Amino acid sequence: MPKIDQARILIMATDGFEQSELTVPRDQLRAAGARVDVASPSGQEIRGWDETDWGEKVPADLSIDQAKLDDYDALVLPGGQINPDKLRTEPKAVELVRQFVSSGKVVAAICHGPWLLVEADALRGRKVTSFGSIRTDVANAGADWVDQEVVVDQGIITSRSPKDLDAFVGKIVEEVQEGRHQRAA
Repeated sequence: MPKIDQARILIMATDGFEQSELTVPRDQLRAAGARVDVASPSGQEIRGWDETDWGEKVPADLSIDQAKLDDYDALVLPGGQINPDKLRTEPKAVELVRQFVSSGKVVAAICHGPWLLVEADALRGRKVTSFGSIRTDVANAGADWVDQEVVVDQGIITSRSPKDLDAFVGKIVEEVQEGRHQRAA
């Protein structure tokens, strides 16, 4: 059970991530003392989407290929419509999600981020939330979808939108400090 100031956290994203859904967790977790790395498909900087138009560029620390499960205590999946839709077509990104889920490590997905959990077949029988427009996708993947700001099911954290970021990040800290969770993959 690592303290948050000893934790290593991976954020996986590509172009089109919702700006605040990457930068707020990154910055708040770093401020709490965690080491936070951003992985993109190429290892190059990625560009956010800021509500209605392109946002800032964010540097990546490594490529998804370089990201190793054993190096991290948690995985964070920002949303935005574009980002998770592109990542769920990347086999290595989906495989990394599967590895985190099966390991019992914390996995946190916000907004459209749960699309990656759908693709990884990680939601069956779990209570989760998401942005409302993907509710049917989440339910069709076997999840019990609920409309709450943050939902935790055995270390899998989900939230609906940027307005839920404080609760989302708070649960990431709490769950990381609890350690690995026993759960069916």
